[in-house]
Amino acid sequence: MSRTVNRVLIGLVGLVLLVVGGSVLAVGLGVDPPSWWIHDGEKDVLLSHAERTRWDGEGWWWPTVIAVLALVVLLTLWWLTAVLRRRRLTEVRVNTGDGEGALLRGRALEGVLEGDAAELDGVHRAHAHLTGSPDAPGTRVRLLLEPHVDPGTALHHLTTGALAHARDSAGLASLPAEVRMTGVRHKAERVS
Repeated sequence: MSRTVNRVLIGLVGLVLLVVGGSVLAVGLGVDPPSWWIHDGEKDVLLSHAERTRWDGEGWWWPTVIAVLALVVLLTLWWLTAVLRRRRLTEVRVNTGDGEGALLRGRALEGVLEGDAAELDGVHRAHAHLTGSPDAPGTRVRLLLEPHVDPGTALHHLTTGALAHARDSAGLASLPAEVRMTGVRHKAERVS
């Protein structure tokens, strides 16, 4: 789940809780509510006895209540698992050729990839992050480039150097990569 969706959902839930809770508190402290509001005064309860037992005799009431609550629970569990799911690949399966295979730590491969990428000409700093599954990993690479570097050349050197080295050393058939490049902030140079 993207951070934006997560923040919007948390913001909406918080806003609804703040408005409802604040309005109940305000009415409880003696503020006169508008005519359309669900509370009449500070001695009023959220749901009267008549409102609580209004639909008890209907056959559709309890299945509907249970279905809505089950849907809310499922959506909440989905949201929770999406937030808590690990986004970093911890291990990569390496084909050793003997039919057994081996596991390579994801952090080790990220470190090597970052080190190789940082040694490229004109790269100020590099950061790598493994994604995907242990059998089919991918990577996201962020490069901070010096002002004089051509991004196309840096991308070519990254794919033929650091990414190819990481792919070959881990024995992977392919290592798809998403590369993001930004430039180092620098002062404007005077041209004479």
